Order: sequence, then C-alpha cells, then structure tokens
Amino acid sequence: MSAQLLTYLFVGASFTLYIGIAIWSRSSSTKEFYVAGGHVHPVANGAATAADWMSAASFLSMAGIIAFEGADGARYLMGWTGGYVLLALLLAPYLRKFSKFTVPDFVGDRYYSQAARLVAVVCVIFISFTYVAGQMRGVGIVFSRFLEVDINTGVLIGMGIVFFYAVLGGMKGITYTQVAQYCVLIFAYLVPAIYISIALTGNPLPMFGLGSTMVDGSGVYLLDKLDGLTTELGMAAFTSGNKSTIDMVFITAALMAGTAGLPHVIVRFFTVPKVRDARISAGYALVFIALLYTTAPAVAAFARINIINNVDGMTYKDAPSWFSKWEDSGLIAWRDKNEDGVVQYRGGNALQPAKPAFTGERGSSGERLLENSHSAGENELYIDRDIIVLAHPEIAQLPNWVIALVAAGGLAAALSTAAGLLLVISSAISHDLLKKTFKPDITERQELLFARIAAAVAIVIAGLFGIYPPGFVAEVVAFAFGLAAASFFPVLLLGIFYKRMNKEAAITGMITGLVFTFSYIAYFKFISPADNNPDHWWFGISPEGIGTLGMLANFVVSLVVCRFTPPPPAEVQALVESIRVPSQKTSS
Repeated sequence: MSAQLLTYLFVGASFTLYIGIAIWSRSSSTKEFYVAGGHVHPVANGAATAADWMSAASFLSMAGIIAFEGADGARYLMGWTGGYVLLALLLAPYLRKFSKFTVPDFVGDRYYSQAARLVAVVCVIFISFTYVAGQMRGVGIVFSRFLEVDINTGVLIGMGIVFFYAVLGGMKGITYTQVAQYCVLIFAYLVPAIYISIALTGNPLPMFGLGSTMVDGSGVYLLDKLDGLTTELGMAAFTSGNKSTIDMVFITAALMAGTAGLPHVIVRFFTVPKVRDARISAGYALVFIALLYTTAPAVAAFARINIINNVDGMTYKDAPSWFSKWEDSGLIAWRDKNEDGVVQYRGGNALQPAKPAFTGERGSSGERLLENSHSAGENELYIDRDIIVLAHPEIAQLPNWVIALVAAGGLAAALSTAAGLLLVISSAISHDLLKKTFKPDITERQELLFARIAAAVAIVIAGLFGIYPPGFVAEVVAFAFGLAAASFFPVLLLGIFYKRMNKEAAITGMITGLVFTFSYIAYFKFISPADNNPDHWWFGISPEGIGTLGMLANFVVSLVVCRFTPPPPAEVQALVESIRVPSQKTSS
C-alpha cells in the first residue's frame, strides 16, 4: 500500500479516535470544562501532561535544530527538561493545593487584586498565542507534505479538528484526547528511530546507538563519523558549539523558567483529585517525556548522516520521489549554481535568510526556484529544519507504514499542545475576565457558553498565526518560553515562598518583565531584523535568551517595590503559609 494511502488511513483513524473521545467526554459544567472535574487519574494526567508539553517543537523541530546546529541545539534539551523538573518540584504541588481553575485565578486571589488578575490574563494571552503559532505551523507542515495540500490549507484543516474537540470537550475532552495523542506521538517517534539505529549501529536503543560504532565494519563511532562528514563538506563539526557561553546559559535558563511558568502546563496539575496526585502525575509525566527527549539527539545525528549520504552528490533528474514532493511543498529547495545537474550540499546558506516561496520559475536543471535562491557560496541545497523528523523515514527508505505513522505522530504532537493552549486562552477570557471581573453575575451555563465562544475565536486567531508565522516552529516556541519566564515565573515562585510579596510588586514585576522581553524580541525579529546578530545584542544575549534578563528584572523590581509598599493582609499571609505546609489529609 502506498505511503499516501496509509497516511490517509492513519491520520483519519487517529482523528476519528480524538473526536470520538471528545464526544464521549463532553463537558457539562465549568469545572469539567476548566479542570476536567478534578478527577483525572495520575497516570492519565501524566500522559496528558507529556502530550500537552511535548509540542510540535519537541516532535518536529527540536531534532531538526540539533541536526543543523549540533551541540548548540542541546540548549533545548537542557532547558525544557530542566524546566519541567523545576515545575514539578517548586510549583505544581503548591498550586494544586491552592485549588483554582487558572493561573490568573491564583494571581488574582494570592495578590488580592483584580488589576493583578487582569495583568496575568494579558500575559496568558501573549504567551499562549505566541506558543500556539508554532503548533499550527507544525500542523500545516505535516499536511502540506503527506496530504499534498499547501501549508495554509493544512493549517485550516488542523483548526477544524481542534475546534471540534476543544470547544466541545473542554479540559475533560482534551485530557483524554491527549492521553491517546501521547500514545500515538511516542510510538511514531520511537519506531523509526529504532529502525534507523539498528540500520546504522546495530543497537535497537537509539539513545545508546548515538554512542555506538557504525555497522559498516570500520570501527568508527557514529559521532566521529558524523564530525568527519560535516567538516569534509565545509560545515562545523556536529559535536562543536558556536554559540557564546553567556547566550547558551541565558537561553537555557529562559527555557527552564519559561517551562515552569507555562500556564497550559500548570493547569494540568489542577485536574487531579489530590495534592499527592499532582506530585505522582509529575513523576509519570517526566518518565513519559524522557522517552522522547533521550531519543531526540540520536534522531538528529542519524538524520544528518542519512541526508549527507543520500542527498549530497545526487543527480537531480534521478532524485527519489520524496525529494520532489518536499520540493513541491517549498520546504526543500535546490539551485543548480554550477549547472552540473548534481546536488551539492555544503556549508553556508543556499538561500538568503528570508521566508522562501516558490517563484513559479524553473532553474537550468528543471528545479523549482524559491525566492532568494541566489545567495553566494557553494551550497546549493536548502532544507527546512522543521521537516527533518518527517522526511527522515523516507530518506532512510523505511516502510511506508512507518512514514504514515510519523505523519500521524506529528499531528498528534501539534494538536495536543494547541488544544491545551486554546483552552487556557478561553478560560482566561471566560473565567477571569468575565466571571471574576466584568460580569460576576453570569450563570454557570452562560460562563460555559462564553468559554466555548472564546475558544472558537482563539482558534481562528491561532490559525492566522500559523499561516503567517514569525519564525520556524522551535524558534517561535522559544519566544513563548521567554515571555513566560519574564512574566509568570517570578510571580508564581514569590507568591508561594515569600509571604511579604504584595499586589503592587506582582503587578509591577509582571509588566516590567513582559514589556521588556516582548520589546526586545519585537525589535530584533520584526522592527529591525538586520540588527539581529551578536554585535547588536545586549551583553551578547539573543532574543531567544532575553527572557532570562526579563525574569531577573521582574525579580529585582518585585523585591524592591514590595519593600516600599504595604505588606499583604494577614489572611493572605496565612493562606501562603497554608499552601506551603503539608496537610494532615491528602486531599486539597
């Protein structure tokens, strides 16, 4: 059976499963819509948390970044994994004990201020829409190749699917859908990795295959082989790093603190029955997450070897079908600069750094030409980073069913996170803006209706971000983590562990962190992208890492302001004390 037909079957079956779960678990109350009724089993919540957290950036883009950047790409592995540990130890159990529906709910009540709640809502919307842009882009990329539609059409299809089970099922539907999506995405990620690890190293465990010798009888270790291939072609060695130490540290810290401050992950710990269950589900989630994250570096290294071996020196007229299909999607491009009909993959950019698009013209060897495909240098090949995981099974000539499985897994990763983010946005609008601020007299039925309307509007806006993305998937997601680190992490951490922290400090700190970080990112990415290089960055810190500086500014401003303003009321300080002290009972 062809890969195309199998893809339709796999994707169609998975979508049917997701929609069926949404119908079965339809929310009938606001508590079910916001926190799944608070009755999710810790194992199920762990799987749902893993799916919610491992987005298209983890599934599609992380291995692609590591494949192209080598050791520098480790910042994503260290930052995201370390951040989850930070969240599980410092925030999740305490926030669960507080027993609220949303992060702005915690901020509003802990800081006894509607203004603080509104600032938190703004932060949630900024972070979530930035994050969801990467997810919808990932959906479009998967559809563009495997269903042979353009990326924009793929985004629209994804919007329709998410609309159905997010608006209908709420958190209850999303939770059980995410359990199914985790099973799909982890199976889809591990199966091709195991296949390729055996083919290259003979080791069935990819994470150990990364450190094994090649099966070609040379006795050469895989990483040494890869370093030799890349340096021979004028590229940096895979195991070398080019980023400055300060930028690596700041990016990693931003990803860590950002992970701990992500509202759509935090809210998952509100869905379990007990505080103890929040800790247990965090442990399960870490195990589930580790299965993918320990495999990603191996996938990156395997993909780089197979790309070099199968693409460099390939005659274009004899190119395999996968090359032309990815070329049709605009995510692979070749420009025959020396007009010899042979693909030459070398160091340097094949295109100028701009969003490529098909010009409608053909080159001297019949290749599809993209915008800005005239850059100088010997490299003739452009490969979009976000397709490495999706294209690798085809490059490695794996069975068609594996290719179809990876497509279903990529969609599961993107849709699971998109649904969680959209629910956070709708909850912030319906619960925190309307019910808690502007229309406190609305009934539960009306609040549920407003939540569904808000989710629908959010899906439309998210789709527009997917059609007009501000960068590749992992880069967009990194910006969301920076915004979360700069705005939420200090307020949550100080709100739990520092009784003296008051509303004036929280509001000032959140605004300072968010405005500073967003302004820095907006300047270098949109206002003056020509200046986006280490010579113009503050202290050599890139827009990806500026969230750490914004977070430090938030901490400093918060601590200074709270020393010169009145302390919180006694009942709030008692509340903080009760959050930190274990209860005699295991329930909240």
